[in-house]
Order: sequence, then structure tokens, then C-alpha cells
Amino acid sequence: MIPKVIAAKYRQDYTVHVLFSDGTEGDVDMSQELYGEMFTPLKERDNFKKFTIHPEFHTLCWPNGADIAPEFLYEKVKIPA
Repeated sequence: MIPKVIAAKYRQDYTVHVLFSDGTEGDVDMSQELYGEMFTPLKERDNFKKFTIHPEFHTLCWPNGADIAPEFLYEKVKIPA
């Protein structure tokens, strides 16, 4: 089963608190993941804060088209770095 993000809240810097449909929740620090053509613009914190939850894919997405695999977020919550 692919995990589904049902809520997300900006915490600080590049950290987002995510809640999954199975009740799992926690903070995910994305500071080390913001590289490449789609993610580099998110290093500007105002851009990073503009995430929403994609209605079909149930994960974080940004207005520039960047998104992050829900499985990645789930693992970061389950096994913090």
C-alpha cells in the first residue's frame, strides 16, 4: 500500500510535519533533498512554504511542479535520519 499524506504543516526551516492516513505522523527535514532542477527553487524558504497536498497522489507538491514520493516521506517519519 502506498502511504497517503492527509495533512501537512510547515514547522521551520525546511521541516514539514506530516500526517498519514494510517495515523503515522512526524517531522520530515527536507533540507538535504532540495537539489536538482525542480527542487533548487525550493531552497528559497518562501517557495518551500507553498506546498500543498496533491489531491490525487496524496503527497506534498509545490506550484512549480515539484513533488516528493509519499513513500519517501513515510520512511523519513518511521525511521528519522
